[in-house]
Amino acid sequence: MIGRLNHVAIAVRDIAAAAKVYRETLGAKVSAAVPQDEHGVTTVFITLPNTKIELLEPLGAASPIAKFLDRNPDGGIHHVCYEVDDIIAARDRLKAEGARVLGDGEPKTGAHGKPVLFLHPKDFLGTLIELEQA
Repeated sequence: MIGRLNHVAIAVRDIAAAAKVYRETLGAKVSAAVPQDEHGVTTVFITLPNTKIELLEPLGAASPIAKFLDRNPDGGIHHVCYEVDDIIAARDRLKAEGARVLGDGEPKTGAHGKPVLFLHPKDFLGTLIELEQA
């Protein structure tokens, strides 16, 4: 069901400083920072030959990333994102197997402008999973 790894998301307190590490220290191609109001985050994408890294900075105190950083003050891996061919079919199959879809269960538009869903980490070995329509 899952396709390629689309990205690994890392929560950070200072997205400009984190982007600088990837750009200057590691020599990676780094996008501009983009506020994602609907998701309460600012994102930066680092393009790698085989996938992407997404840096996430809280956009306001109510951001889910702010809550993550409260629990993990140094930041760290927040989620992994896998592509799926049909997000609705994937959702329905996972729910039928007992997996919990976060939120209202309906796909939202993600940072790439494609439908996304998040799956409860307790159902996936402690890892928050994002599914993105390929």
